[in-house]
Amino acid sequence: QVQLVESGGGLVQAGDSLRLSCAASRRPFSSAAMGWFRQSPGKEREFVAAINWNGAITNYASSVRGRFTISSDNAKNTVYLQMNSLKPEDTAVYYCATGAYFLSMNNVDYPVWGQGTQVTVSL
Repeated sequence: QVQLVESGGGLVQAGDSLRLSCAASRRPFSSAAMGWFRQSPGKEREFVAAINWNGAITNYASSVRGRFTISSDNAKNTVYLQMNSLKPEDTAVYYCATGAYFLSMNNVDYPVWGQGTQVTVSL
């Protein structure tokens, strides 16, 4: 089974930028979408962004649209999440996931998950 490893999290100030990476151990299912989700303490895991297998189609949560950009490098089996204009409410553990056959916003549609990377945004 493909394994996903996230990196790039950290502690930043409001207004700063971060780029998260999600490296897959091998190419996921040929038509599988890749997604980013996040979870804050006491809250449910929520959808952030998704990209289809060839990188041509993307989907974003309304809370991040215009600030975050998802992209992929298929040659490296890696998906990125560029996060700009970060806000304290973006603080969460960010997870990447794959296996969905469409740009689902529902975490139950993604069977494969990484371990997560912490993003903390201070005032």
